[in-house]
Amino acid sequence: MAIIEVEELSKRYDDQAVLDRVSFSVEEGEVFGILGPNGAGKTTAVECVEGLRRPDSGTVRVLGFDPLRQGARLREHIGVQLQHTQLPENIKVWEALDLYASFYDRPRDWRELLEQWGLADKRNARFSKLSGGQKQRLFIALALVGDPKVAFLDELTTGLDPQARRATWELVRRVRAEGVTVVLVSHFMDEVEELCDRVAILDRGGIVALDSPESLIDGVDAEYRMSFRLMEGTAAEPVRLLGNLDGVASVSRTGELVVVAGRGDFATAVTASLAREYVTVRDLRIDKHTLDDAFIALTGRSLQV
Repeated sequence: MAIIEVEELSKRYDDQAVLDRVSFSVEEGEVFGILGPNGAGKTTAVECVEGLRRPDSGTVRVLGFDPLRQGARLREHIGVQLQHTQLPENIKVWEALDLYASFYDRPRDWRELLEQWGLADKRNARFSKLSGGQKQRLFIALALVGDPKVAFLDELTTGLDPQARRATWELVRRVRAEGVTVVLVSHFMDEVEELCDRVAILDRGGIVALDSPESLIDGVDAEYRMSFRLMEGTAAEPVRLLGNLDGVASVSRTGELVVVAGRGDFATAVTASLAREYVTVRDLRIDKHTLDDAFIALTGRSLQV
């Protein structure tokens, strides 16, 4: 069941069309990604959905509410982590949660959130003393303190080191496991590929594709590469052996290293042929397509961050 419905959403600033007739829906219980480069209109789209920005045209419904006309009622059911979230430097963790809880008629017990999100030992710590990962956990807790049905997380891991990013991904999975629908705004390909059930790729104000990350990647019409090393003393000649297999586009050999390029399920044909000829190999590697490959195929350019 769609709990967010966006139709023909448009927004201009001066002479620039930031959003041009954008349409998408979000299903209950999924992690829905909005992916695109900086300036693509991602944050503007989400802020229109949240009721923080007025679109020039189009319609938006979130949980059946119009975000502009019924914003106060809608905000009782959504949680928001903005792209540029800040708190007073001297506010304590418990004070921030207590303050945000006061905004809702039926908030969650913020003391439980302290425990749940690993902040109990930072209860009395001031915001300025928290690490980047601890701040992100606090921001997620603040987005959940109202017991929302939908959580909007905008550029959640920007500025975090790789370890903190991975830890934050686990937090997103936990949010979803609690039954909260998540709208994740990001310009990180690996993040969207890892977390999202479906993703809308936004570029130059329009949606160029909307599907699961797996389907978008599978739709890339480009060659895969596999490589392996022949065991010492192998007599087989891989160029002759593999060159005519279905899906194989090219075979090259440099010493023990063999590189095979192809399309479709050519890797299965290659490994089966090697097994039939009793050719033993090592260091077998298959380079798979990524969401970045899909973005390049759809837009003609790489996503620059």
